[in-house]
Amino acid sequence: MFGIGSTELFIIIIVALIVIGPKKLPDLMRTLGKGMAEFKRVSSDVKETFDKEVKKAEKEIKEEEKKLKETVETAVEEKKPEEADKAVGDKPAETATETASTEPVHGTPATDVPANDEPEKSADTVPPTTGKMA
Repeated sequence: MFGIGSTELFIIIIVALIVIGPKKLPDLMRTLGKGMAEFKRVSSDVKETFDKEVKKAEKEIKEEEKKLKETVETAVEEKKPEEADKAVGDKPAETATETASTEPVHGTPATDVPANDEPEKSADTVPPTTGKMA
């Protein structure tokens, strides 16, 4: 019950019988039983009320989430036609090679310098000789 063993309960009953007396003990036990029943009933009501309020709050949150999601979807749908009109009316279509040559790849800036550190070799450049003949 409250972590009280049978021997402790027996000692409490004997002490109550001695202190209160055998005439008033049954009335006291009835009053104590009614008080415990009322306490259980009130705690059950509080728990039910709390659960109802939690469910009500969860329902309101879900409704607000749904409204927010619909608002975002509507805003996205309205934005798409505007972007399409701008893309068609503002500039001509680019080819894939034009786009690839001017845009950076994976976060590196587009430059005219070759990827390796060696300078570009032109057709009129002759490699240096070591001076030995074969």
